[in-house]
Amino acid sequence: MKYIGAHVSVAGGLEYAVKRAVQLQATAFAFFTKNQRQWISAPLTTENINKFRSACINNNYTSKQIIPHSSYLINLGHPISSELKKSRTAFLDEVTRCQQLELRLLNCHPGSHLQKITESQCLKRIAESINIILHQTSGVTIVIENTAGQGSNLGFLFEHLSAIIQDVEDKSRIGVCIDTCHAFVSGYELRNEYGCIKTFNEFARIIGFQYLRGLHLNDAKSTFNSRVDRHHSLGLGNIGLTAFSWLMKDQRFDNIPIILETINPDFWKKEISWLKSQQK
Repeated sequence: MKYIGAHVSVAGGLEYAVKRAVQLQATAFAFFTKNQRQWISAPLTTENINKFRSACINNNYTSKQIIPHSSYLINLGHPISSELKKSRTAFLDEVTRCQQLELRLLNCHPGSHLQKITESQCLKRIAESINIILHQTSGVTIVIENTAGQGSNLGFLFEHLSAIIQDVEDKSRIGVCIDTCHAFVSGYELRNEYGCIKTFNEFARIIGFQYLRGLHLNDAKSTFNSRVDRHHSLGLGNIGLTAFSWLMKDQRFDNIPIILETINPDFWKKEISWLKSQQK
């Protein structure tokens, strides 16, 4: 079964993320557990937690259908020790919030070397950061997302994600999320079925489907291998619809959250309905 949804707003309270997913007829959703543009947010209250959990239970959403996203500010591979510590502290808070909400997945971007350390050194710092957080928490799997490779961001190659996984001590609590826009603009072909097969054969060989914990479905405004991260609505960008139809038919993508981050929320309900129809 495919769990399909979108990254929804929490305006009004965390429980409103659930309500918005229901309105979209979504079977999955993503959201931010705190303000993604601030380092520090108020702790979750018992009321916050209970309202969110009740909304999930009442609308039949389980933890395997929900994949929160961590703050964009966090850089788990930061080359400066004081800033790295700041990111690790913020990320620990994110994982702790997931524990409190009884969620089992947390999506994050890997990190950036900022031209101050090597790619290899940065990847090791990212894995070290994840190990530190995993030692202090339980029950939450860290899901690292492939990136478009803008600037000094790492994670745009499957090999980057594999290297991080290799250095994570608890392999049962590490996974990956593949963003189609990011993959395409970093050089993975998705415009035709042959390209999709080749790309995910590479994924299987380099990383392995046992680590796949989520998908972000986005078309791309940017061109192939441009390393520019610009999402578009499904079928309106440079990827086209073939890849999304193909993904819906492949059982290797069952039972994970499949999340739209396309640019026009007004299209989400229609996009979710179309994706569901492609499974037939």
